[in-house]
Amino acid sequence: MSTHAEHDSCCGSASDNPDVNSPATEAVDPCCEAPARRDYFLWACLTIVTAAYVWGAFNPHDHSSVIGVFSGGVFELFNAIWWGIALGIIFVGLLSRIPRELVMGVLGRDTGVRGLFRATLAGVFLDLCSHGILAVGMKLYERGASTGQVMAFLLASPWNSFSLTLILFGLIGVGWTLLFIGLSLVIGIITGLIFEQLTRRGTLPANPWRETLGEERPVGEMWAELRGDMHFSAAGTVDLLKEGVAGSRVVIRWSMFGLILAGLIRALVPEDAFAAWFGATFAGLWLTLLATTIIEVCSEGATPIAADLMNRAQAPGNAFTFLMAGVATDYTEVMSIKDTTRSWKIALFLPLITVPQVMVIGYVLNNL
Repeated sequence: MSTHAEHDSCCGSASDNPDVNSPATEAVDPCCEAPARRDYFLWACLTIVTAAYVWGAFNPHDHSSVIGVFSGGVFELFNAIWWGIALGIIFVGLLSRIPRELVMGVLGRDTGVRGLFRATLAGVFLDLCSHGILAVGMKLYERGASTGQVMAFLLASPWNSFSLTLILFGLIGVGWTLLFIGLSLVIGIITGLIFEQLTRRGTLPANPWRETLGEERPVGEMWAELRGDMHFSAAGTVDLLKEGVAGSRVVIRWSMFGLILAGLIRALVPEDAFAAWFGATFAGLWLTLLATTIIEVCSEGATPIAADLMNRAQAPGNAFTFLMAGVATDYTEVMSIKDTTRSWKIALFLPLITVPQVMVIGYVLNNL
């Protein structure tokens, strides 16, 4: 499959920014940088995971040493997620052929629940890393999306991508994954509604770019152009897979790093202590919130840790909190929003509005 449609990177480029002097150009996160020569961090993580996987495969019953427990954990977790990564590569390759303008056009200019629902769906269908999504969210703000839409988009997208959804299927099961996704969409829409209400009251500043919107280009017209550019061929399919691998590098990099972190936790923190500290208790929930606030890890790296909170600590609410609160309290995200909107209030209202919702849902999930 091939097309002449413009390809987009994880974090976008300056060329498709309508205002190169806008604050959004400052909102760049190293998580999604594409090294020009060699990604040493990726190769280091792959080397460690490969060595641990091989050791775990040949010594499956070695639980007496730190290395044995670490390699066994990596072996078990990798076997649970490899197929999700493989399918994710295919989906990323397909999505790389869809112009970002078409995805953004799906948002529309509606306010209220309808516009927020479209924003959350757009966030789900964009396969980007949790920090890379910031660049897209900031561009949405520049192109006139309401503050509520941008917040709903940011909350829905980080770990609801195709790749991580498939990985979560393998780690915690289809049922829990779909429940987590549904709850995150609810939080996104509620948060967006609160932001829109605060904007209408004047508590938060309105989006100044919204007043300068030009004529909206029909989504159907852009979709027709995309279909006209598509044709299938063997070479195009190979290129698509190559683009899928390249576009999934961030997912692979941070997924491997997450496997290493999860393996270290298993090796260094006994299961009874882990369950006691991060178990399905009120104190465990607050300790999880503290941990996810301090730990600066992409959603791909946080996913295996969240799975351990679910499987080893038997705390589904803590797993959900680790994923969602990690987005709401991420200092890179807060600073990016502040730089783009030029408003500390908008940036700080994100955790202020979102974290209480996450904690309530986490408490309910733990007591199901």
